[in-house]
This record gives sequence, C-alpha cells and structure tokens, in this order.
Amino acid sequence: MNRYPAWKNILIAIIVVVACIYALPNLYGSDPALQISSSHGIEIGEMTELQVNVALDKEAIKPARTELAENSLLIRFENEETQLKAQTVLKRALGRDYVVALNLAPSTPVWLHKLGAEPMFLGLDLRGGVHFLMEVDMEAAVRKAEERYVSDLRSVFREHKVRYKTISRQEQGGVLIRFQDAAQQEAGRKLIRENIPDAVIADGEAGEFQTLMTLSERSMIETRKNALQQNITTLRNRVNELGVAEPVIQQQGTTRVVVELPGVQDTARAKEILGATATLEFRLVDDQHSLQDAVDGRVPPGSKLYKERDGRPILLDKQVLLTGDHIIDAASGIDQVSGGPDVTITLDGKGALIMSNETRDAVGKRMAVVFIETKTETVEENGIEVRKKEIIEEVINAATIKEQLGKRFHITGLDSTQEARNLALLLRAGALAAPIEIIEERTVGPSLGAENIERGFHSVRVGFAAIALFMIIYYLLFGVTAVIALAVNVILLIALLSMLQATLTLPGMAGIALTVGMAIDANVLINERIREELRNGNSPHASITAGYERAFGTILDSNTTTLIAGLALFIFGSGAIRGFAVVLCLGILTSMFSAIMVSRAQVNLIYGSRRRLAHLAIGNTKWK
Repeated sequence: MNRYPAWKNILIAIIVVVACIYALPNLYGSDPALQISSSHGIEIGEMTELQVNVALDKEAIKPARTELAENSLLIRFENEETQLKAQTVLKRALGRDYVVALNLAPSTPVWLHKLGAEPMFLGLDLRGGVHFLMEVDMEAAVRKAEERYVSDLRSVFREHKVRYKTISRQEQGGVLIRFQDAAQQEAGRKLIRENIPDAVIADGEAGEFQTLMTLSERSMIETRKNALQQNITTLRNRVNELGVAEPVIQQQGTTRVVVELPGVQDTARAKEILGATATLEFRLVDDQHSLQDAVDGRVPPGSKLYKERDGRPILLDKQVLLTGDHIIDAASGIDQVSGGPDVTITLDGKGALIMSNETRDAVGKRMAVVFIETKTETVEENGIEVRKKEIIEEVINAATIKEQLGKRFHITGLDSTQEARNLALLLRAGALAAPIEIIEERTVGPSLGAENIERGFHSVRVGFAAIALFMIIYYLLFGVTAVIALAVNVILLIALLSMLQATLTLPGMAGIALTVGMAIDANVLINERIREELRNGNSPHASITAGYERAFGTILDSNTTTLIAGLALFIFGSGAIRGFAVVLCLGILTSMFSAIMVSRAQVNLIYGSRRRLAHLAIGNTKWK
C-alpha cells in the first residue's frame, strides 16, 4: 500500500518543526560584549550593575543593553571599538576583584532561549572565539627550582646528619648554605655533587664556611624548557575541565603559548581559570614567637608574616611542609561540621609520605594553608600603560592538627562554593610550573578573512542550487520532493549541531557541503528504481512502493561504509579532522532519514494509494 499511517506523518512533522526551531538561532548574529564575573566569590548584583553604568557614563560610553545573569553581568555594545574602550574603563573602575573579559554574545531571541535553543559554536576560522597570547615567567621557574633545592638539601643534610646553620635562596640567584665548620662544609659539598650533578659550587665569604650553589647554564635551559612544556600540559588540562571543543594550545617561541578557544561563551571564566597561577603551600603556624613583634617589624629569621582573609596577621614558619605539586585530585563539597564550602585533597604517594612524616610530630600544632596567586594589572603611569605583577599570598585556613594526616584531607575557610569549585579545578588540572601572564587577549573573527567565510557559505548555497536545478529538471515532481527532503536534511543537521553545542569550523563546513552532495544519492537511487519498475510494466503505486523498499538495502550499505570511515576519522583523528568527521557522521544519519522517510511522506501525500494514476511525474518514463 502506497500510504503512510497518520502517526508516521505526525512524527515526521514534529521532528521537522523541532529541527526548524533549534536551527533558527543560527540565523541571528552575535554582539560584541563584556562579561563581568567575580574572582573571589563576590556576589554580582544590582549594585555591581550600577557601578558599571556610572563608570561608563563618566566616559560617555553607551552600552546597547546589560543583562544580569547568575553571578555574572553581560554588557552588549554596538561595535568592537566601543567594547575595547569599555573594557579598559571597567578594568580600572572595578579593580582586581572582578574579571572583565571580552565576549561574543549570541543575539538569540528570548523565546528561543527559554526553549533551550542556542546557536552552534563557530570555530575561530569562521566566527571567532577568544584568543590568548600568554608569556611564561621563566625567571620565576628558575626561582621555583632553586626553592625546591633548598627544601631538598635540608632533607638530605638531615638524613646524613650534616650540621648547617642556614640554607636560603639569594635574591640575585643561587642557594647559600652556611655550615658549622670546614668538615661539615666538605661533607655538604659532597652530598650536593651526588644529588645535584648539574650544580655549580662556589665559595662564599672567607672564614664563614659558606657555599654558594647555582644552576649550570644547561640546567637553567632545561628548567625553562620543562616549565614551558608543563604549563602547556596544565593549560590543556584546564581547557578540558572547561569543556571547550577543538581548542588550539601551542608553543610560540621559547617563552610564549597561544591559546585559542573557539566558540567560547563564558570567556570570563576561561580567562580566570587559564590565567590563574593558583597553588597551595602547607606551613606550620609559628606559635613560639610573638605575633605583635612580627607585626611591628621584628619578624624572626625562620618565620614569615602573612595575612588571613579577614585581614588578621598570622606568623608562619618559612619551611614549607608540602606544596600543591603533590596533589593528584581535588573535589569541592560542603564541610559536614561548619556547613561551609570545602575542598577534599588527595595526594600522590610521595606527598602522602611527606605529609604523614611532617604531621606525625606536629599533632596539637596548627597548620596553615597558604593560597598563592599571581595577578598582572595594566596601570597608567605618566600617560604610559605599564603592566605590573603582584603576588597575592593569603592564608585561607589555619586549623589544629588533631591526628597524623595522610593521603586525603579537607581544606575549609573558603569564601564561596564557586571559589571552592575553581580551586578544585585548578588543583585537579595541575599547578603551573611558573606564573603565566596574559599579554594579549582578543575575540577574533575569521582567520581566513570575511571573503573566505562568504565563499564557504556561498559554495554550500551554489551546490544546493545546482543539485536542486538538476533534480527538478531530470525528475520533475519527484525531483521537487527530493529537493525539499534535502533542505530538511540541512535543517536537521544544523539543528543537531546546535543541540549538541558543537563547534563548526571550515572543515566542518566542508562536511556539510559533502553531505549535501551525498544525501541526494539516495533519492537518485530511489527515483531510478521507480523508473525501472515503471519500465517493467508495474503500476505507479506498485513502482513507488518497490522503488523505496528495494533501494533501501543499497542506500543502507553505501551509507554504512561511509559511516565506518567517518567513525575512523573521529577515533584516530584530532582537531579539525574530528570536526569534519562529526559533521560527516551526523550528516549520514540525517540524510538517510530525510531521503527515505521525508521524501516518502511527500510522495505518499501527493500520490496517495486511493488516487488512480495514469502516469508519474518522474522524467520521461510513463506507465500506460
């Protein structure tokens, strides 16, 4: 019977309508915008919006509109020039407690947004995203290596019972060790040579039993190289945590890293997470000396003065018990005792051993968790913009050690659940080997230029039009139904990409063009099969039924082999290749649905089984 049951027609109609709704947001553009979020869990509300409006009014900058969302403020502008000017003004007005990030905000109507219909993300080579150029502080990497050697040498000397007075890193570079006498100095030098082969050993001041250990040039080069590679790995981990599709993270020169995040919407969070150099240090609280003396400027030699988050001073030992380098997992949650946010830390084997040994004899003492973050701000001095770096060290928690700690423990004292989530993300993704500074930030349009983008869309349009013209001329009314099915196929594919929030790049657009060309093959096979049945003397209704049923096996086989190739590209490919593979695989599925079911539904409506047919409008083949 050449007729679909009503439920199939209704199902196809529902699918097409839903696809149209979810494909529709892609017709709307996006506005240059600024996204403001808090870097320390500060609530963003109407007062923040008022502060922003006042700052913009002073500079005669008029935003298109502002939108207050969940703990963020989005400000839309008419053009990119106003957007960049407003960013400079708001950075100065809001200070370091807020992140002011460039954004491209979709201008999707509210009613579509409420339905969950959002446009698909377009890659940097099509519609843009966010581009960061980051520079690694190589000198800080060397300093960090020297500080690590200070801790290692203390452990080695204690293990071999070498008596020394002090071990400290020098501001001009190197580690200075003061020994008790000449014999201890010689024993210490021997241990340095055994444990740090690349060290350069020199004498300090005469008669002081001093040894200055510095890193060799080869060791410094290796340290800088490793710092850059570790930072790239860490940035990749952080990007993965953000859930960005097809990011570009690559080295540029010997000190810089390029990060491109196509289609990113929450650029404020991306900037905060990528640029953060957050790490933790665990130190014992110094209760042996007077805190007031330290506040008055008389800080004991083995201690250092810090501030807690509420501004109260606290005196800590200089010796670091453990750093964030040994953290292998971190998860945010709620503390069962206080009800406030906390982070559960899991250490690696070495870190667990260190923590266990250090806290075994420290039960009853207080241990502080120091949160260290490097921030860079651009300030204006004498009419010139100068970038200034500031290291923020805060004690986020100081608690009494009630028992010997091991592999897992909790950190409390955080300001908000958002801060707990961010801290857990940073620690989970790994610590940066050296501070990294965003020296250039921009939202970017097509890397191949507007002309190439237009050519990409134009090629799809021209290809579609050429196929439509051929099908209508050659297959007449059946060609019209095939063209309508092809249009539905494109709508379904765009809707699926939008619903999956996929990132479309130029290779992906090539996948759409290829899908348009391949999708019509199924209808060609069906139409030719119908013509063959007509030539064999079958009735129009029987020919239509046989054409669709007997062509199905061939269509399924050919599309299955192509799908296997697409899956292989997706599994073994990367970057743009995977983007092409995703579009190709989805296009195969949508083309089979549209070519077989949508076109059949149209033919059934036109040539219903109850109609008496003298011939079919399917080219020059007629049934008599």
